[in-house]
Amino acid sequence: MTPLLSVRGLNKNFGSVIAARDINVAVAEGEVVGIIGANGAGKTTFVNMVTGYLRPTSGQIEFLGRDITGQRPREVIAAGISRSFQIPQVFSTASVFDNLLIACGIADGARLPLWRKLRQRAFTDAAESMIARFGMVDWRDQPAQLLPQGVRKLLDIAMALVRHPRLLLLDEPTSGISVEEKFSIMDVIMEALRRERVTVMFIEHDMDIVGRYAGRVLAFADGTLLAEGDAETVLNDPQVQRYVTGERLGQRTAREPPASEIRA
Repeated sequence: MTPLLSVRGLNKNFGSVIAARDINVAVAEGEVVGIIGANGAGKTTFVNMVTGYLRPTSGQIEFLGRDITGQRPREVIAAGISRSFQIPQVFSTASVFDNLLIACGIADGARLPLWRKLRQRAFTDAAESMIARFGMVDWRDQPAQLLPQGVRKLLDIAMALVRHPRLLLLDEPTSGISVEEKFSIMDVIMEALRRERVTVMFIEHDMDIVGRYAGRVLAFADGTLLAEGDAETVLNDPQVQRYVTGERLGQRTAREPPASEIRA
């Protein structure tokens, strides 16, 4: 079976600095893949190349069997890949509802005519659906700049999801969220993505989150793929413990088995 995403021999150099070296990854439809690594390990470089924000020095990226290597972000989005960001990319003075209306309008046409009204039934229904799906009803009319960090994260991901992508990449979905809220926020995210039947790859520094939600884990170090496999195996790999986690996590992942895939 052809993988949803296939990355082969991917390299990225910034002058003499090697940010990614010979990365080979295949992602099947329906997987939930966690991406871990210390700062500067190459995680974000990898995601930026897949989503078109960086052009690889060499190598190939295929999505749905089609070569998308070096395409611009807008072209990658059109192909069916969306992303969220570590710092939520939202319109600060617009309400949650209006942010989603804008996202719906942009998704409907790359160059939305200035005269075209956003408050049309298809867009308002889609916005209301996302607000309900991500549990943001109480925040519907609040400006994004007044939202708690967790809700801002939910809004950013909901805006990425209005395009109904086949693959969604999340950059640290729980960063800046309190310990008390991280699992409840992640539960909302994963349930929404499960209902959308979207394949997920997420960068995360919190190993509790990785152990609970990732069916497979990619561990990066110094621009290379250090290890990959199921969460418990990777998190207990001696090299991963040395260069990434710094601790043994076998008992914790055993208590919180990862989901192997998103199921309808």
